[in-house]
Amino acid sequence: MNLADLTRRLAEWLKGTGPLSNVVVSSRVRLARNLAGMPFLSRCSSSQQREIAEQLRGMLVKTPLPGEMLYVDVENADPLDRLILVERHLISRQHADATGPRGVAVAGGESVAVMVNEEDHLRVQVLRGGLQLDSCYSEIRRLDELLEERLSFAFSSRFGYLTACPTNVGTALRVSVMLHLPALKMTGQIEKALRAARDMHLAVRGLYGEGTEAVGDLFQVSNQATLGKAEEQIVHEFKEQIVPGIIEYERRAREALLKNRRVALADKVHRALATLSAARLISSEETMYLLSHVRLGLSLGIADGVSAETINELSLLAQPGHLQVLHDKPGMAPAERGEARANLVRRKLGSLKPEAE
Repeated sequence: MNLADLTRRLAEWLKGTGPLSNVVVSSRVRLARNLAGMPFLSRCSSSQQREIAEQLRGMLVKTPLPGEMLYVDVENADPLDRLILVERHLISRQHADATGPRGVAVAGGESVAVMVNEEDHLRVQVLRGGLQLDSCYSEIRRLDELLEERLSFAFSSRFGYLTACPTNVGTALRVSVMLHLPALKMTGQIEKALRAARDMHLAVRGLYGEGTEAVGDLFQVSNQATLGKAEEQIVHEFKEQIVPGIIEYERRAREALLKNRRVALADKVHRALATLSAARLISSEETMYLLSHVRLGLSLGIADGVSAETINELSLLAQPGHLQVLHDKPGMAPAERGEARANLVRRKLGSLKPEAE
């Protein structure tokens, strides 16, 4: 398997088949770990960073991660390849833009990614489609045990696992979900809902994590504190108390739209689908905006003829990096990408006539 292979298939977690996937696009559990006896990355010399990267790469290629494994040397990767990894949620933007020895191991049909030398020496994540936090946690515990057999991690009997960011000290476990919240946005309740989430000490971020915007009405919500709570408690509270509350807010907003503004909502959904099916030039931002409306229409039964999997696929393939790889044209100008994106969307929606290709 190589990086180009990833662009020719849809990750398992993006197929739209998981529990409650009409609101919860994906679930993620992540662990941060640092090697005992080595400084945090911000205090490492260049030679120490390279020593860590080489040691961890050698260990990961020998570790029985699920399925086929690909290791990408992010330091020496082409900028377009780094962008692909970001768009597929396999590395953070910070990891892509950093300097120095670093990499990522990808396995399990992209359900597992292990970043090397991001903020911490190791960042392990497990992704699943829909609300599957228990499954994510079970898998990451198994992976953590595999790594513990091969490595010695920085640990304090008083504080727990030691991490570069103080908010990760303790279990160093972050639990998050990517939520589609278009009805809250349409009814003007999104800020109230997000403010309530922040009041519960949750981090609310955009599509690609920290420092990014909520494109396509997609929001990432995660716990912030990991100190003083057991891993199981963090997962349980997030799954049973926090996520259901946000889902309920969105469902009520959707019901209110159907009851009070059904015709206007249907008009918005079908106009979005019509624009996507007819556009000759379209930006990634507009594509995500319109796909959000179609996704909502599908969940409410006021749109048909397209699947949730197709919507998820278009949300990925319409991004700048994927378009350039699909057309084998690194450095495509924005206008050229706009035309290629419109053709891609129309083809996937079945509205591209042969003479237009």
